[in-house]
Amino acid sequence: FFFFTVFDSTDAPNNARPKPAVGGGAKTDYHRRITSVVQRRKLAAESDTGAPLLSSAGMAAPGKTITLKDGTEVQDEVQFDPSVMDTGEAGLTDAEHAARLLKYGKNALESKTTPKWKIFVSKFRGPMPYMIWLAIIIEGLIQDWLNFVVLLILQVVNGCLAFNEATRAGDAIAALKASLKPEAQVKRNGKWSNVDATTLVPGDRVALNAGAAVPADCRLCAGPVIDIDQAAMTGESLPVTFKEGMVAKMGSMVVRGETDAIVAATGANTFFGKTAALIMAVKGELPHMEQVILSIIKVVVTWSMCTTTVILIYLLYNGTPPLEALAFAVCLIISSIPIAFPVVATTTMSVGCKTLADKKAIVAQLHCVEQLAGMNMLCSDKTGTLTLNKMVLQSFTAFADGMDKERLLTFAALAAKWKEPPKDALDTLVLNAVNKAPLDAYAQLDYTPFDPSTKKTVSVIRGPDGREFTVTKGAPNVILELSDGNKAQIGDKYNAEIENLASRGIRALSIAVQYKGEPMNLLGLLTFLDPPRPDTKETIRQCGLYGCGVKMITGDHYLIAKETSRQLAMGTDILKADSLPMVDVKQELPKTLGADYGEMIEGVSGFAEVFPEHKFLIIEALRQRGWVVGMTGDGVNDAPALKRADVGIAVEGATDTACAAADIVLTAPGLSVMIDAIVISREIFQRIKNYLVYRVAVTSQLLLFFFLSIFAFEPARYGFDDADVRAADDKAEELPRYFQLPVLSLVIIVILNDFAIISIAYDHVVASSIPELWNLKTVFTMAVWLGCVAVCGQMTFLAVLLESKGEDGFFGSFSYGQIMSAVWLTLSLLDFFSVFAARCSDGFFFSRKAGTPLLVAAAFAMAVSTILAAEWPFNSAEEGVNMEPLTGPQLGFIWAYCIAWFLIQDFTKFFVYRVLLHFDFDGIKTAQELRAKRAAALLADAAAHDGGNTDDEVKQGEVARLHTTNSGSGSNLV
Repeated sequence: FFFFTVFDSTDAPNNARPKPAVGGGAKTDYHRRITSVVQRRKLAAESDTGAPLLSSAGMAAPGKTITLKDGTEVQDEVQFDPSVMDTGEAGLTDAEHAARLLKYGKNALESKTTPKWKIFVSKFRGPMPYMIWLAIIIEGLIQDWLNFVVLLILQVVNGCLAFNEATRAGDAIAALKASLKPEAQVKRNGKWSNVDATTLVPGDRVALNAGAAVPADCRLCAGPVIDIDQAAMTGESLPVTFKEGMVAKMGSMVVRGETDAIVAATGANTFFGKTAALIMAVKGELPHMEQVILSIIKVVVTWSMCTTTVILIYLLYNGTPPLEALAFAVCLIISSIPIAFPVVATTTMSVGCKTLADKKAIVAQLHCVEQLAGMNMLCSDKTGTLTLNKMVLQSFTAFADGMDKERLLTFAALAAKWKEPPKDALDTLVLNAVNKAPLDAYAQLDYTPFDPSTKKTVSVIRGPDGREFTVTKGAPNVILELSDGNKAQIGDKYNAEIENLASRGIRALSIAVQYKGEPMNLLGLLTFLDPPRPDTKETIRQCGLYGCGVKMITGDHYLIAKETSRQLAMGTDILKADSLPMVDVKQELPKTLGADYGEMIEGVSGFAEVFPEHKFLIIEALRQRGWVVGMTGDGVNDAPALKRADVGIAVEGATDTACAAADIVLTAPGLSVMIDAIVISREIFQRIKNYLVYRVAVTSQLLLFFFLSIFAFEPARYGFDDADVRAADDKAEELPRYFQLPVLSLVIIVILNDFAIISIAYDHVVASSIPELWNLKTVFTMAVWLGCVAVCGQMTFLAVLLESKGEDGFFGSFSYGQIMSAVWLTLSLLDFFSVFAARCSDGFFFSRKAGTPLLVAAAFAMAVSTILAAEWPFNSAEEGVNMEPLTGPQLGFIWAYCIAWFLIQDFTKFFVYRVLLHFDFDGIKTAQELRAKRAAALLADAAAHDGGNTDDEVKQGEVARLHTTNSGSGSNLV
C-alpha cells in the first residue's frame, strides 16, 4: 500500500544542538521509491557500459549500499568517496579541510563564460549585419549621408537588441550559482561556526536546521528525523521525512527538526550541480525564427544582387556616370532586400507579447512566439502546474456507526496540538478543515508525536463529560491492527478500500478511538491528494481543440501521477522512468532517440518518477519525431528540459532557475493562460507571414519592373527625342537611352512602404485551428506571382503610354515627364494594394476584414503618393530629366487602372493557391492533413478518457472538423 506520511510535532530550539541519538525504524515509502529508482539508474548504466559507473576520480557509483545501525540497508543517490565520510564528532581539522578543498574544489558551479564585449561584437557579424554594413559603406562612398545615418542607426539598434537578448542566456547558470552562496553551519576543530557555503568539502559535518536550505548533498548522521521540502528538486508534493543514512539534496529546504549531516558531494557533483550541467549541456541552437529569416534573406539577397549587378553593368556599359549608376543600384538593393524584416518581426511579436503580458504571461525570449504558434505537444510537470501543489482533503470513509465527516475531523484534530500552530502538512490540513471552537471543551492530557517506527500519533483526551479516551491517527495498516474492537467486522471492507485508494495513489489517514477500559475502535479514513487545478481539465481540452496534445511528465510517484491523469481525462497509460534509458546529456544525444523511443512516448499519457535526464530525453525524442514541443515546469529539476524544449514555460511560483531557463514565464496560477498564448502566437505568426508574402512580392515587383524597363523600353524607339525632356530650369536635356526613374522617387517609395508596413503588426487576423508551419516554397511562389501580376500591369501601362506619344487618346496626352510620374504612381499604388492581396493568401481580399491601423496607414501612403504625383516638388537641375505633375483626370484614370489590376491580381492569386494545394506543392496538403490528423487524434483520445463529462456530439463534431480541414483559415498551409 502507498501509505501516508505524518510528521513529528515537536520543535527543538534552533539555537541548541541536539544530542546524537541512534535512529531506528523501517524505511519510509519515499525511501523505497528512491532506492528503486536509483537501482534502475545503476542497472541502466551497467547495461549500456557493461560495468558499474565510476568517476575518473574514483568516486563510488550511485547505488552503493550502506548498512545502518538498525540493520536497514539504504542506497546513496549521489557519487561520493566513501573514504571521506567517516568524519568524527569534532568534524574536520583545518588541515584536512584545506587538503580536500584543493582536491575537490569549491562548492560552486563551474561555467565557461564569454566576455560581454565579445558577445556584443558578435551581434554585428553574420549575413544580415554584413549586408547592412555593405549598404552603409556604399552610401558613404556616394555621400548619401541621410541613408548612411539611417542604416547605421538601424544596425546599432538591431545589434543592441540582439546583445540584450543574448546576455539573458546565462541567467540560468547565474541563478544556480546564486543559490550556492548562503552560509552554512559547519563543525571544524570541534567548534561550530558559520562559514561561506562555497568552502564546504566532502566530509564536512554540517547542521541542518528548520528554515535553512541544505548547503550541499548531505548524508544524515544518527539523530532525530527531519522533514525536508524538496518539491523544487524532485516534484514530491509533501515534505519528506529523512533519517540516518538518507541523502538530502542541495537546494532543498528543511521545514522541521534539526540534525547533523556529513557532506557527501559538493558543487557540480551534487544533484543540483548536475542539473546545472544539464542546462549548460544544451547546445545553443539558432532560434527557428532566425533560421527562417536567414533562409528568406539568402534567397532575396541572391536574387537582388544578381539582378542589380546585371542592371549596373548595363548602365555602366551604356555610359551612365559610375556614381549615378552605383547610387541607383544601391537604392534598388535597399528597396528590394527586406532589411526591415527583423524590425517588423520584432515589432509584431512585441505587440503580441504586450497582450500576453496583460494576460499574465511574460515572454522572456521573443523568438519563442513563432515556435509557440507551431507547438503541437505540451509536456507538463504535474506538481504546481496541473495541480495546486497543496494537499487537500478529498473525502472520508466511515467505519463506525453515526460517524460523519465533521465528527471524524474532530477526532483527527484531537490527535494533534490544536491550540498551537500546525507544524506539518497533515495537521495543517486537518486543523484548517475543522471548526476548532468545540475543541476547547476538550483537555489534552498527554500527546505522543508521530514516530516513523510506529507510524502513528497518540493523544490522551478528557472530554466535556469528564470521560477519558485515547485518539490515535496514523498509517491505515497500523491503525487497523490496533483496532481490536471492530477489526473483525470491518477488516475485509477496510482492506478493499485501502487497496482501491493505494491503486489510485491516494494517501489515507486512519483515525481510531479507545475509551478507558474498552478496546480500540477504528472510526474511519480521511483521504487527501494534491488536486488538479479547477481550470486544468478544460485547458487540456482546449489545447486538444487547437491541435496541441498534453503529456504529464513528473518526478512524483507513479500511482499519484496515474490518478491525477485519470481525473484530468488524460488517460491512465502512465509509464515509470525505468521504461526509458539514461543518457549523458553532456555528450551529443543519439539521433535515433526518436526512432527507438518516439512511438512509445507518443502513445502514452505521461511518465512518472522521472529524473531531469528523462525529461531531457522525452523532449529530444519527440523533437526528432517532428513534434514542436513545449515544456512547463516550476522547479530546479525542470530547468534543463525547459531550455531544451522548443518552448520552455515556467509556471507561476517557479524558482529563479526555472524562470531563467524558460522562454515564457506565467504569473497567474495554472495553464489556462496557455490557450490565450497559443491563439495570440498564431495571430502573430499570420501577421509575420503576411508581411513576408507582401515583402517578397514587392521585391519581385521592383526588380522585375526595373530590369524590364531598362532592357526592354528605349524611349527613342517610341519617337521621343531630346526636345521632349526638360530639366527644372526648362532647358532641354539629353534623352535617356533607357526608361528610368529618379533615385529620389525610389527612396520615397521605400520610406512610405516601411511606414505603412509597420502597421501590419496591428492587422486583424484569425488564428489557425491547427499548429502553424512554414512552407517557404509556397510563400515565395505566391509572393512572386503577386509581384509578376503587378509588373504585368505596370509594363502594359508603360508600353501604352510610350506608344501614345503625341496622341490625345483614351489615356489623355502625357508628356515624357508625366509618363515618368504616371508610372511611378502606378508602381507605388500597386505596391500598396498588394498588401491586401498578400494578407489573405487562400481567399479573396475581402474574405477577412483588415485592421484599422493597416487601412489608415495604407490610405495615408497612397494619398501621399497621389499628392506627390500631382505636384512633384523635388525637381532640380542636377537630377537631369525631371518628373512632371499629373492632372486630375490622369490621376483618376491611374487609380481606376490600378484598382482593376489589383482585382486581377487578387483573383488569379486565389486560383494559383488552389492549384498548388490540389497538386500538393511542396507537400502543403500532406503536411496540413498530417497536422489535422494529429489534432483530431488528440481530441478523440481526450474524449475517450473524459468519462462522459462533456457532450459527445460536440467532441465528435470537433474531431470531424479537424479531419475535414483542408484549408482551414489558410494560414496554416502557406
